[in-house]
Amino acid sequence: MRIIGGYLKGKKILDPLDNSTRPLKDLVRESIFNIVEHSKNEFVDLKKAKVLDLFAGTGSFGIECLSRGVSQVVFFENYSKSIEILKKNIDQLSLNKKAQIINKNAYNINLTNLIYKNFDLVFLDPPFKDTKINQLVAEIKKLKIANKKTLIIIHRNKKLEEQISKDLTILREKKYGLSKIIFGKII
Repeated sequence: MRIIGGYLKGKKILDPLDNSTRPLKDLVRESIFNIVEHSKNEFVDLKKAKVLDLFAGTGSFGIECLSRGVSQVVFFENYSKSIEILKKNIDQLSLNKKAQIINKNAYNINLTNLIYKNFDLVFLDPPFKDTKINQLVAEIKKLKIANKKTLIIIHRNKKLEEQISKDLTILREKKYGLSKIIFGKII
């Protein structure tokens, strides 16, 4: 897997060693960033942004953000094999000053002393079998780590039929292969 844009474009990112982690495909990442950087409703100025990457895995989304100039990414991951690869990826690309890794389950975000209280972009990529996505959206709203301008991006399996929380206004939904990407904002 490689970084697809920004100053680290073409650099290799280490892949997971097992099937427990599902990295975001290059095509999906590229499509997300085309929307984030060029759309009217989902635009985020990445040069100034602070990003929260929940269920970070090996870090492909957050690292892509850093390559494109965001000021800080907070990575949440609790699977030890993924954290090991995430740390290697951040070290190899010299991103330590702009990255914070929190070794906790994303559903324990309320127990974490986050260095930022207001993120510009929040990326949610829970396991496809996970059914508690609305609980997490409600927690993000309650903790006020996202405001009305914060873009929330959710990665789900396109076959899942689930109701997304009323706390989220859905701006756009796109499907790529097995992926469904939901762009929204907290109400």
